[in-house]
Amino acid sequence: MRLEERYDKVLAWFRERMPVANTELQYNDPFQLLVAVILSAQCTDKRVNMVTPALFEQFPDAESMSKASVEEIFELIKSISYPNNKSKHLSAMAKKLMEDFNGIVPDDFELLQTLPGVGRKTANVMEAVAFKRPAMPVDTHVFRVADRIGLVTGAKTPLETEKQLVAHIPAEWLSTAHHWLILHGRYVCVARKPKCEECGIAEWCRYNQKKLS
Repeated sequence: MRLEERYDKVLAWFRERMPVANTELQYNDPFQLLVAVILSAQCTDKRVNMVTPALFEQFPDAESMSKASVEEIFELIKSISYPNNKSKHLSAMAKKLMEDFNGIVPDDFELLQTLPGVGRKTANVMEAVAFKRPAMPVDTHVFRVADRIGLVTGAKTPLETEKQLVAHIPAEWLSTAHHWLILHGRYVCVARKPKCEECGIAEWCRYNQKKLS
């Protein structure tokens, strides 16, 4: 199957069945989304959503979080993976927002990456979800699923995966496609034993085609 045909078939299937796809993280504004995304690194959205209500009740914005001690933040997120590092990142991130951006999360991709705890993937999530711009954040699900389906070939890093996906997915669908791949990886194309018998795109999937050949 030609690459262009695989993209056409897969994207058309998702567009028809899931024209609207959103993050499963719960938040009220860009600051809370940023906090949730930082917490979600190597942690499930479900676990993050269990922690953030109490965290946001105490520290709903950059100003309040910037005044909190690392220890106070840690106590509220200690059930999250890597709570030591993440509590330090959240404290420093909130302080920098107050010092450099008047407490407002910047909507610039490069400026976002100047914030502690914010790398390329997190900045892309903010662009796609908070600011509704074309972006392709690549997390572990996207990295695995895009390769397994056959949308990318030979990508060794998230950035290489991102570049290949951006080159082939129309800009107006890019951010939504990010959610398609995440949700597909979370519930169908799972890491250890993909549910190919339940998969609606199995007939165009490189992994499934190889399995059947």
